[in-house]
Amino acid sequence: MVDWYGLVGIIGWVSICVFLIIMGLLSRRLGQVTHARAYYVGFFSGASFVGIGVLARIINLFSELASISTLHDNILWVLLYNGAPAAGVTLGVVVAWRYWSWLLAERE
Repeated sequence: MVDWYGLVGIIGWVSICVFLIIMGLLSRRLGQVTHARAYYVGFFSGASFVGIGVLARIINLFSELASISTLHDNILWVLLYNGAPAAGVTLGVVVAWRYWSWLLAERE
């Protein structure tokens, strides 16, 4: 039987991954114009961390390697299932703040 809640959760994480890739592409384009440092690599790194978490969720959804009751006992699954996406989103937020903070600093 298909776990529909798990599939919808995976779609949510994939959308976050796609968003980080789009932000990286936009930031790279802006950096080329303004000759800024290549902070946009952080968006791609964050997207890869979220992608690792998505792969772990897909593997867990279809193979049931770790059930919900035993998921928290294995440190590797905790790091892949929850830690990698959390690190990717945190990295994306930090890079976005660093790279795009000039928008908030502009005054009349």
